[in-house]
Amino acid sequence: MKTPLVDQQLEDRAKKDGITVEAAATAFLAEKQPMSQFSTPEAIGGLAVFLCSDAAKTITGAPVSIDGGWVAQ
Repeated sequence: MKTPLVDQQLEDRAKKDGITVEAAATAFLAEKQPMSQFSTPEAIGGLAVFLCSDAAKTITGAPVSIDGGWVAQ
């Protein structure tokens, strides 16, 4: 997820490589993120709502990754 820390890392990388912040973000995501996009607070909130619903009542003790494939490498 894009945070102030990630924003700073992207700005630093862009300056170092002489590219735009958008290009730095694309390169950063391409390294480890198959979806090539940052997770959003809305997506995380949606998962939380689902996990609190009756539809998820049998999901217990299981990790649920919401990182676009970052940890699946």
